[in-house]
This record gives sequence, C-alpha cells and structure tokens, in this order.
Amino acid sequence: MLARATHRLETSPLRWLLPLAVLGLVVLGWDLVVRLNDLPPYILPGPLRVLDTLVADRDVLLGSLMVTLRTTLIALAMAAVGGAALALLFASARIVEFSLFPIAIILQVTPLIAIAPLMLIYLSTDTAVLTCAWIVAFFPILSNTTLGLNSVDANLRDLFRLSGAGRLQTLRLLQLPTALPYFLGGLRIAGGLALVGAVVGEIAAGSAGQGSGLAFRIVESAYRLNIPRMFAALLLISLAGILIYAGLSLVSWLLLRRWHESALGRGN
Repeated sequence: MLARATHRLETSPLRWLLPLAVLGLVVLGWDLVVRLNDLPPYILPGPLRVLDTLVADRDVLLGSLMVTLRTTLIALAMAAVGGAALALLFASARIVEFSLFPIAIILQVTPLIAIAPLMLIYLSTDTAVLTCAWIVAFFPILSNTTLGLNSVDANLRDLFRLSGAGRLQTLRLLQLPTALPYFLGGLRIAGGLALVGAVVGEIAAGSAGQGSGLAFRIVESAYRLNIPRMFAALLLISLAGILIYAGLSLVSWLLLRRWHESALGRGN
C-alpha cells in the first residue's frame, strides 16, 4: 500500500508542484524580509530587483553563462571518458588499481580552493579553470564505474566462464551492463561537481583580475558593490546546475528505463 502511494506520488503532478510551491514560499519570504525591513539593494536586493538586473545585464550575464557552461561540459566529457577508461583498466589489472587509485583519492580530497591559485601560475586562465572542473568531476565517475565493474554477480561470472565466453564477451555482455547504472549515477554527481569546480576556478581567476565566466562576474560585482548583479549571476549558476542535473537524469532514465530497477515504472 505504501509502495502504491509512493508510485502514485511519483507519477502525479504533485511531484513537480510541491517543490515549486516551496520555492515560491521562499521567494515570497525573501521579498517580505526586504520590504518589511526596508533593506537597500546594496545590502539585500529583492527578487524583483534581481530579475530586473538579469534583464538589464542579460548580454553580459548570458555571455558569461555560456563560458561557464562550456567549461563545465568539456570538463564533464573529459572526466566521463577518462574515468570510464581508467575504471576499465582497473577492472582488468588490479595491480594498476592498487597503484593509481590512491593518487585519485589524493586529488579528490585536496581542497580545490588551494589548488586553483597554483593552476593559474602554471597554466593559462582557461586551462586552469578547466583543470579545476575536471579534477572534481573525475573521481565520482572513476569510483562509481570501478565499483560497478567489480559488482558483477559471481554466479553469472561463473556461468559465462562455463559457457566459454572470453574476456571481451564477458566485459561487453556482463560487466558493462552491470556497471552502466553506477556510471550514470557517478555522471549525475560529476555534473554538479564540474560546475562547482568551474565556479571555484573562475573565482580564483577573478581574484587575480582574469576570467570571463559567471563567477568572475560575481567577484567583479562584489568589488563594485553591485549586489543585484551578484544575485543575478548566482541565480544563473543555480539554474545551470538544475539543467545539467535534469539533463543527465533524463539520459540515465532513457538508458535504464526498460531493464533496470532504478528506472522501471517511472514515466510509464
């Protein structure tokens, strides 16, 4: 009965209306705080002032959005290809996994804000920002895909061996389908992290007076006390993150909807 109610909620319009209603209440509360306390825009701009700034500065902000999105998507593509390829190498040669996986962990746990200034010293601005975005997006894909490749059912593996299947057949017909949901889960995580990495890299570049992405506009607006533009840039970053996650979730659903439990029944 609980499962039926959960399924009904997932397929009903309430699934989309509830978060929109909560978001509307947050915006309404924000507007009331600004109005009741008569806060000036350089302290806290109201939502209407932020929207007006977004429209007035759309040429600058949308151009910066394209720069940030391009960096994010390139870094995500590089992380997806590199992470999946290295995971395949780990699955085929455990000695390689034991040798290189600790290095990947070190890259993941090292604070990005500490690496970004060093990147700007040794690399060009665009390359440094791209590297920052790639570093944080790489590990989730590598880790999840490696876990998926190593999560093959032992009985199925034995069945393939008894049937005379070679390593390539086992990889193509058993390991890759098993690892696909793990890879897609890591890809969804990496999409948001790539955006965060690009923003951190752009903030470091903006502090050095370089860059052209949305985070650079935030730093620039802070120096000029143009707080409404800061909020407008933050709004675009949030929308970009939502669109990236929604797009990757759609890709995951399209690839898994006919056979994997995580997507069965959704949208059907």
